[in-house]
Amino acid sequence: MVRDTIVNGYENGRHEVVTLCGSTRFKDDFQKAQESLTLAGKLVISLGFFEHAEGKTISPETEALLAEIHRQRIDMSDSIFVINRDDYIGNSTASEIEYARAAGKAVKFMFPHGARAQTGNLQE
Repeated sequence: MVRDTIVNGYENGRHEVVTLCGSTRFKDDFQKAQESLTLAGKLVISLGFFEHAEGKTISPETEALLAEIHRQRIDMSDSIFVINRDDYIGNSTASEIEYARAAGKAVKFMFPHGARAQTGNLQE
């Protein structure tokens, strides 16, 4: 049976695909968001490498590669969910938000973010 309304992240025969975006310093928040959104019925795409949280340094080439991979994650998604603890949105995250909006993706925030915030919690 095909549903025409969202019920537990399920719409028209498929689960909503959400990519998490934000500073890699907020690894714990990424894990909390992934858990909550998954339990809400979303298919969640997250990061595989948290260089800031793990104290690792990467080359400019690796940084460019990771940005390219993340844009592809956004392309595969219906929406992005921004991890914006303390209202922090760095340059990389700001460019991901701009990229997602230009592609017509919904942008939601973990915490209220000025007039642009669409949600202030993980449950939407």
